[in-house]
Amino acid sequence: MSAKDVILNRIRNVGPIPTPEIPRDYRFGTDASRAVVIDEMEEALIDYTAVVKRVSPDGIAAAIDELLDDCSSVVVPAGLPAEWQEAAGKGREVRVDEPALSKAELDSIDAVLTASRVAVANSGTIMLDGQPDQGRRAITLVPDTHVVVLEADAIKATLPEAVAVLGENPTRPTTWIAGPSATSDIELVRVDGVHGPRNLRVIIVER
Repeated sequence: MSAKDVILNRIRNVGPIPTPEIPRDYRFGTDASRAVVIDEMEEALIDYTAVVKRVSPDGIAAAIDELLDDCSSVVVPAGLPAEWQEAAGKGREVRVDEPALSKAELDSIDAVLTASRVAVANSGTIMLDGQPDQGRRAITLVPDTHVVVLEADAIKATLPEAVAVLGENPTRPTTWIAGPSATSDIELVRVDGVHGPRNLRVIIVER
């Protein structure tokens, strides 16, 4: 009998272990107005050094063009709205990730443009869940700049509210973004762009 079998048998012989009930009384929602929630989201993103633009629906294309001004190439998911792709292509090469681009191809592209699923105001977190207008996770991790279009109505005050939205499609892969990628793991020296894009630029759409 192996050591592993001995350990597992000991566990089995102990019998059932009572599990305490986990409280689920999370704070859900807020008394704050929608305007306050959106302001809190913007403040958190700016604190993370992200660039934020708040626009009406008819200002999305212009904001995309402006936030991609320093980029010469951009990758987009296949399900991105056509007018957004057109805005991204003003003076830039646009690569649609269909069929899927290789890692080397993604590494040669300056930016990625996607939509988003939901966000959390009190942590400044934007969540993607792989819908056609967001694409696969790789395209949002390799290019140096990520421009995200975030609907103001998708901004939730608390994490449980956002998780409930993601729970509507629990099998989708999710990506949670809280500012540009950065780490200070080595000698407390900040290094940007280690685990994802170095630059995060967010367009908040208020309808």
